[in-house]
Amino acid sequence: MPFSNTAFTITQEQLKTPTKKTALITGGSSGIGLHTAILLHSLGNNIVLIDRQPPSTTAPEPSKAPQSLLSSSRFLFHRADITSWVEQRAGFEAAIKKFGKIDLVYVNAGIAEYGDQFFKEELEPSTKLLKEPDRRVIDIDLQAADDTVRLAIHYLRRNGKDTGGSIVMTASLAGYLASAGAPLYSAAKHGVVGLMRALKNDTATLGIACSVVAPAITLTPIISGRKEGQSLQDWAEKMRAQGVPINSPEEIARAVVWLFGQGMGGNGKGLLVQAGKVADLEAGIAKTRGQWMGEEMLALFRGGRQAPLFPNKL
Repeated sequence: MPFSNTAFTITQEQLKTPTKKTALITGGSSGIGLHTAILLHSLGNNIVLIDRQPPSTTAPEPSKAPQSLLSSSRFLFHRADITSWVEQRAGFEAAIKKFGKIDLVYVNAGIAEYGDQFFKEELEPSTKLLKEPDRRVIDIDLQAADDTVRLAIHYLRRNGKDTGGSIVMTASLAGYLASAGAPLYSAAKHGVVGLMRALKNDTATLGIACSVVAPAITLTPIISGRKEGQSLQDWAEKMRAQGVPINSPEEIARAVVWLFGQGMGGNGKGLLVQAGKVADLEAGIAKTRGQWMGEEMLALFRGGRQAPLFPNKL
């Protein structure tokens, strides 16, 4: 029987776990990260947010943080630029100092495509040669995310194999189906998916689950393409009228918390979220290898899988 990847919905009422854990979230002061923090806090978890600015109490939704989180003894904000290894590492150390350990890490900080780095012909004034491209998208969305994962493994493995922990990374629909208008963002998010796939077997031996959530268009502050003065809600209504599936940040937060709640059962999952519906793309890709690789190529791949090309370091 052909594999069927049926979409499902995650409601807040379904989420009973995790609880009594310490969760560290990068880029947690607004959007998806903040809503994930609010939801995890409501389940009784300690929350550590690492970001350049603390959550705002005056910004309009979806960035408004309730005082119940900001005034809680189970909350810590640490200011850091995640492109700095030293600053990001200090955030993990601050979490350990306040709460004693880290159980959950949400690798969430990121930015949207920045400018046109491939087709806009900008020249250096002095040399009249092609100007060096702006690499901030790769620096933040991939390299800084790599750093967060490296730090997460270091601190989570301290808990021991039986306790371990979970790492969830924010990828994107663009990490599976590249967006023609966002080449560097797409490349970075493909990199996040690839990182999870390459690490999941090794992290599992440490008792650490590794997974990704892949949102389609979601109403967060990084949304681009809006007219000046146009609100996120007005923009969303216009897009939905044209048939574009739109997520709320709460819907992505529920998917992230659901992954955390699965424990090791969440390892290797890649949840696509569109219009609030969820499907595990990694399961679909694994089940249909014979179709997209071809049976001959799949057999060749399996035959060479055990070759010691990249020896395991664990």
